Amino acid sequence: MFWDTFGIWIAALLTIGIVSFLYRDNPVYKFCESLFVGISAGYWFVSLYYQNLLPKLFDNLGITKLLGLSQNDGAFQHIFSGHWDGRIWYVLAGILAIMMLLRLVSKIGWISRWPLAVVVGSTAGLYMITYFQSNFLSQLQNTVIPLVAIERIRALPSAGMTADQFFAAYLGNLVLIVGTLTGLVYFYFSKEHKGALGGAAKIGIYFLMITFGASFGYTVMSRMSLLIGRLYFLFGDWLGIVR
Repeated sequence: MFWDTFGIWIAALLTIGIVSFLYRDNPVYKFCESLFVGISAGYWFVSLYYQNLLPKLFDNLGITKLLGLSQNDGAFQHIFSGHWDGRIWYVLAGILAIMMLLRLVSKIGWISRWPLAVVVGSTAGLYMITYFQSNFLSQLQNTVIPLVAIERIRALPSAGMTADQFFAAYLGNLVLIVGTLTGLVYFYFSKEHKGALGGAAKIGIYFLMITFGASFGYTVMSRMSLLIGRLYFLFGDWLGIVR
């Protein structure tokens, strides 16, 4: 009971310390910020060690088995016996990790740029394929839709849709098609935006502004939900005003 109450008081005081930045930058806020960053860094270091380094590097290379810290099947012997079994990639990953840590040594810190380049390049290549499938192709597929589907009109009585619902669905299709085309026209710079092309580009600007506004509003609402959670904690769990 004491430790629960103590933890609530510490969390409440740290929350107030972070919120004090709304008044001005002050030493209390800096202390709370540094404490949060330090604890987060320590937590993620331990988490990544047990989730990545230990099972994927040390266990696969048999290092923990050699030190008697794991029940691995002795992968270390496979390396010395010439049976690499794909573990050469773990060795290379370990070497790159050590090179990354050399950034802490000022005289040879430039070596850390090599593993950083490998990480950035491989991640960019991996995500290019992933996002090409999930974003580009999916977005293209969801954009190329029929404005009016004759087969759905014929099946309207048996589909359980009313005429108003059917009209609303295809009105949304029309808005999507117009917004996509006019948005693309806005980014077409090979011809001056005059006449019909300029009008379409202006409509595209409106669609883009609505999209950005909706995205920004969603971000604000998500942050407001976090703020409401902290306020509920302060006035409920800490002060007991809200039940």
